[in-house]
Amino acid sequence: MKLSGCGYLIKEGLKSIWHNRAMSIASVGVLVSCLVLTGAAMVVSYNVSAIVTKVGADNMVNVYLEDDISEVQAVIEIGPQIREIPNVSDALFVSKEEAIADYKDELGQWYDEMTGEGNPLPNAYKVTMSDLSLYDDTVHQISQIDGIQKISDRRDVASKLTSLNNLVTVIGFWLVVVLGVVSLFIVSNTIRITMYSRRFEISIMKSVGATNTFVRIPFFIEGMTLGFIAGVITSLILFFIYEGVAAVIVNVAEYLVAIPYDTFMLPISAIFIASGMIVGALGSLISMHKYLKIEGGETLGW
Repeated sequence: MKLSGCGYLIKEGLKSIWHNRAMSIASVGVLVSCLVLTGAAMVVSYNVSAIVTKVGADNMVNVYLEDDISEVQAVIEIGPQIREIPNVSDALFVSKEEAIADYKDELGQWYDEMTGEGNPLPNAYKVTMSDLSLYDDTVHQISQIDGIQKISDRRDVASKLTSLNNLVTVIGFWLVVVLGVVSLFIVSNTIRITMYSRRFEISIMKSVGATNTFVRIPFFIEGMTLGFIAGVITSLILFFIYEGVAAVIVNVAEYLVAIPYDTFMLPISAIFIASGMIVGALGSLISMHKYLKIEGGETLGW
């Protein structure tokens, strides 16, 4: 096909958006609604996953050493062995003096008697794990190191955090899938109405020998353009909604911090625009299938 022919088809596809502006606006509106819902699910899932990951990263396991282990042994011998375990991201040594100092206010007059030789607390390590789903295996590996007396059991916390993270991921995935299917269904039916109103145009093109590809391209371009417009509008709507909701959340609960939208604005906007164009293109192709299977005259019952 010549470049002039491609230019003509592109021009026809763009012109048909204006000629059928009522249906074009309806298609964009439906697609924007579905994309906003899908985008909201994605953003919520992203934020919750990030929060769960952060909480998991802050979740430290206390590893208590045996009483006869000196600070030198703890730092030189035991510390490196703990850090060599693959799932251990950090191991912070806490001496018994540092540990008892944290209870100074609670102990009051008893504090002086519980320092030095009278300190009942052992030396310890605060160990942070990279992946809480490997909690049991990591704890087992730590417990095999000589000089370890006890490991604080945070299995319930680890299990709950892992379950919550998995739940959010699964829910977010299925919301995207379901709303994506709904978007495709609604948009294809909306465009099908447009195709029915333009069946005469398709019939004439087929009657004079136009190939299916030639007939399809303008509508294909129309669908992709509508999807592109819907994707851009969705990105802008979601940006303003997210900024507003984030401001309210921070004001209501200062300890909650929403992830800045700029950190994922470009990739998520690209996803919306690409998704809109794909759904628009598929909707056009599905809607045209009926009219491309038959000859031009048959469309009008000739």
